[in-house]
Amino acid sequence: MNTETLARDYHCSITADVTAKEAFEKIARVSDWWAVNFEGSAERTGDTFTVRFGETFVIFKIGEAIPNKKIVWQVMDCNLHWQQDKKEWNGTEIVWEISSVNGSTRIDMIHVGLVPGVECYENCETGWNYHIKESLFKFLTEDKGLPQE
Repeated sequence: MNTETLARDYHCSITADVTAKEAFEKIARVSDWWAVNFEGSAERTGDTFTVRFGETFVIFKIGEAIPNKKIVWQVMDCNLHWQQDKKEWNGTEIVWEISSVNGSTRIDMIHVGLVPGVECYENCETGWNYHIKESLFKFLTEDKGLPQE
């Protein structure tokens, strides 16, 4: 990961007392921490899945999955119904990097293409911060996330 990407694209990090294997497996359990309305599979390279929040949906394809180290979700299609540009996430990707730090596991999530100045940046930054720092963290540490209906 280069520092130029970190400075520009949305980036969030959490560290939890779990193994890299647990982190990798729990990120893939999208309906337990992000979206209750989940269809498909988010476990292996080539898998596709959809998350829905009312009229909003995002369809992802797993472009890369290196067990216990990295996952890349590519946005194939979306409908961000509250925005003028409802397809703004199309062509973006979510990169998850998992690493060991002093006996704990660090997860870095970068939404490549979600940059300051795009229409949804502030709303999406708020949403991602909640889903990663609150819900995913709680799911990792307490086995009970706070997914959105």
